[in-house]
Amino acid sequence: MKIVSAFVLTSALALSASASATVYPLTITDDLGRKVTLKAEPKRIISVLPSSSETLCAIGACDKLVGVDDYTDYPQQAAKLPKVGGLYNPNIEAIVALKPDLVVISQYGKLAEPLAQAGITVMAVNPETYDEVFSKTLLLGRLVNREAQAKALVLKMRQDIARIEILTKNVVKKPTAYYEIDPTPYSIGPNSFMGVLLAKAGARNIIPASMGDFPKVDPEFIVKANPQLILGVDAKTVATRSGWNTLVAVKTGRVLDLPAGLGTILSRPGPRLPEALRGLAKLVHPELFR
Repeated sequence: MKIVSAFVLTSALALSASASATVYPLTITDDLGRKVTLKAEPKRIISVLPSSSETLCAIGACDKLVGVDDYTDYPQQAAKLPKVGGLYNPNIEAIVALKPDLVVISQYGKLAEPLAQAGITVMAVNPETYDEVFSKTLLLGRLVNREAQAKALVLKMRQDIARIEILTKNVVKKPTAYYEIDPTPYSIGPNSFMGVLLAKAGARNIIPASMGDFPKVDPEFIVKANPQLILGVDAKTVATRSGWNTLVAVKTGRVLDLPAGLGTILSRPGPRLPEALRGLAKLVHPELFR
């Protein structure tokens, strides 16, 4: 493992050294399908997504942030910044007052139009699939002239994830699993970034790809699928649901709510992906981490 680590580190340094500075003006097609031009390197950035806030800080651009959304709570440097609401309840006046030269948003919500009308450059960067976590990290690095740092971060994330996969890849018994992200219930499809993490943690998702990345699920479907492991909801709640007492996961005591903080990390497609995978793998296969 030390040889592999040294190789990856050497590769990261080589890539970092070869990465050139971003050339401005820079035109990018964002996740809303708009062509957005940055005239110069942004110095005052507002992030309205916790994952983007974390990524910007992880690539050495935390000092460029002047404001964040209400949910950004990591790292501490970003958490202390002025709050500007969220995607669906933004404080436009607060955003404008901070005089940003770039606001990073999601493709969801309705922030792009009012901010553009106010003369503010807005970029929608919204990773949803596993691969997009890495590609959007590189994109953010390019946007803020931190491309070398973004490449190094991506390599380090992949290295840390590979270490965990070595443990989980060849386990003999991979339990069928249902992961609940909302009691409606909503779950995760296998092609979402969370679904990929679940597979890498050594579980078999009962949700088929045909249902989508974050589908609302008929409870009867879950009963019929009869998962061996239920994650993201506590046993007491599950006990109140009709027919769920027959599930293998319930009978064997494999209904596991997520530890404090893990659910938050798992829901953010950003630089703490390896940490999220490790926490999830410990729940799925605790025997590997004793």
